[in-house]
Amino acid sequence: MALPTIRIRQVGERDQKLARFLVGKSNMECLAVANSRAYIYPTTLALWVALSCMFVELMHWWPKPEYGMLGYLSPIPAFVSMSVPIMFLCDWFNRSVFEDRTNHILRRPDLVDIPKYYSRSPASGFWFLEYADNPIGLIAIDASLDSMSDKAVQPKQGYIQYEKGTSSTATIRHFFVEEQYRKASIQQDLVEHAVDHAFAADKAVQKIRVHDTPLKDYITKVLKELGFRLEEKTERVGILRWQDCIRSLDRAHRKPSSEKR
Repeated sequence: MALPTIRIRQVGERDQKLARFLVGKSNMECLAVANSRAYIYPTTLALWVALSCMFVELMHWWPKPEYGMLGYLSPIPAFVSMSVPIMFLCDWFNRSVFEDRTNHILRRPDLVDIPKYYSRSPASGFWFLEYADNPIGLIAIDASLDSMSDKAVQPKQGYIQYEKGTSSTATIRHFFVEEQYRKASIQQDLVEHAVDHAFAADKAVQKIRVHDTPLKDYITKVLKELGFRLEEKTERVGILRWQDCIRSLDRAHRKPSSEKR
């Protein structure tokens, strides 16, 4: 029986809907992570316990030993019921931020016509990571003259002009790997492929930058291992104000292949 194959291949015309779906999924995944971390934050837990105890006192649901073991379970409904509004509030405060960001990313010019946009520079590329012919990840690096632009396409905007050329600074615009495959560090192979391609395809590329967030630990880890350095701090997001940043890798500071692992 043949073993499943794993490969990195270019995104084509027929892959565009799936690519957009995975880009949206990767960005909305931050919402789930933000909510989970907010739930277990010490202040949140303290508030939950305090409100639950107040509810128990109000309803006279303190443990009743005279009813045996079941009597000690009487406070549980109060703790469960108070967790619901707290979880709702965490999601309510977080959701709009990540939904707006995802909508903005999905309206960028590079996702309107993926093959056309990423063919403007030989150092650009948009790839799927496939396992047994099923996409389990993606990465896109933009080395075009618009690589530093984060503008979105306006709803009534007509023709988009795609100028050819290569910028000295390339940007990793999209990066995602399905959660069940991250323990194998397969995301490192994906980043190495994009970095090697950009630097080898055109000597004009001197630096690669990428947006990083603490809500994607698996990406932060591999970027640091490959030598991406903190360039600047950007906005704070979410109810707990997580600090996003820009990381960059200069051609001169790029680690040799023998040092990557």
